[in-house]
Amino acid sequence: MTSYFLQRSDRLVYRKAAPGDISSWAAFFINNDRLHFMGIPLTGTPEELAAWWVNKQKEQYQDSGFGHLAATLPESGALIGMAGIIPRNLEGETLYEVGYSLLPVHWGNGYGTEMAQQMKAWAFQHLPVDQVISIIHKDDTASQHVARKNGLSPWKEAEFKGMEVVVYRVLREG
Repeated sequence: MTSYFLQRSDRLVYRKAAPGDISSWAAFFINNDRLHFMGIPLTGTPEELAAWWVNKQKEQYQDSGFGHLAATLPESGALIGMAGIIPRNLEGETLYEVGYSLLPVHWGNGYGTEMAQQMKAWAFQHLPVDQVISIIHKDDTASQHVARKNGLSPWKEAEFKGMEVVVYRVLREG
């Protein structure tokens, strides 16, 4: 099986998030008007929030074998975002979510769609699943647009982490 922790898409390389990513990832928590869609605690400095995020991925790697991966530019190794597959318990069922987050400076360049497409493709190629989902805040129209570009459609509304969300999903083809 191809390693989850070493992936590549057209323009990006994916690897485990590491403590060395914290200083770059702190920029995600500065001037980002979409943070309230994340469903994560937002108390602390950008550096503290970035450290919490990176440490959370390490825990997820150990607990489930999955988590957000650092998405980097192959030429420079620069971190531009995080993307991954996250096992979620939704209404008593374990489903695999395709998730991504992008540094605001890289919005609008198609990287979010590329990251989401890579994670969906990996899940269907390597996991015995019939569907993947994306859990998106009901007001996060940018992420809903990316989900549609990734072939997902609105499936149902739910409450997740105290937020009203729309669960997008796509079924395995064939």
